Amino acid sequence: MVANDDRCPMRMIVGLGNPGSEYRDTRHNAGFMVVDEYARDLGLGFNEEKRWHSKVSRDGSRYLLKPQTFMNESGSAVGKVAAFYKIKPAQVLVLYDDIDLPLGRLRIRGGGSAGGHNGMRSVINHLGTQDFPRLRIGIGTGAKETIKHVLGKFRDEERSELEKSVKKAVLALTVIIEQGLPVAMTRFNSGVGTQKKPQNEQALSAQDLLTDKDLPAEDTKNT
Repeated sequence: MVANDDRCPMRMIVGLGNPGSEYRDTRHNAGFMVVDEYARDLGLGFNEEKRWHSKVSRDGSRYLLKPQTFMNESGSAVGKVAAFYKIKPAQVLVLYDDIDLPLGRLRIRGGGSAGGHNGMRSVINHLGTQDFPRLRIGIGTGAKETIKHVLGKFRDEERSELEKSVKKAVLALTVIIEQGLPVAMTRFNSGVGTQKKPQNEQALSAQDLLTDKDLPAEDTKNT
């Protein structure tokens, strides 16, 4: 696990999602939503960087990144930008959706596995380590249709909670940057409300179901 402090500031903020208007506002794009909101608060815009297949914004020595490679290949852009700017994995903060957390809940960690999330699996592969911080954004678990759930848009009755969740995630992101990971973890990881996990510790999480063989051909690159 890593813990950022004054010696290891966050230098790259990565939001995961799928590019294209058809995926805008889908649950799988929660990472995009938070990074977009954070950039708007700072008055920043994004530029298309075709060499990295990404949209990039800069805040001083810190970079905001939205990979445009589709979810399964997100790590390619992250790895290339980190290498170009000599950014250590411990200085890369990744924001992404989590179907094992209720809508409105956040979970901050200093490292760990991909947990079945294909975008995070790609990032881990390209950075060569799982020891980098991440902010997971709860999107709630669908009843049975997991794939349709993550690639579907938020329901009208969820919009208010979604807006609150995005603002809360932006605040958490700001605390991580300004006060460090341990402070943010203490502040935002507390409380009750995570959805019940399977009793069998070997049971797969809902996101582990999102394998290429289970997806329609046109969706395999998007999860």
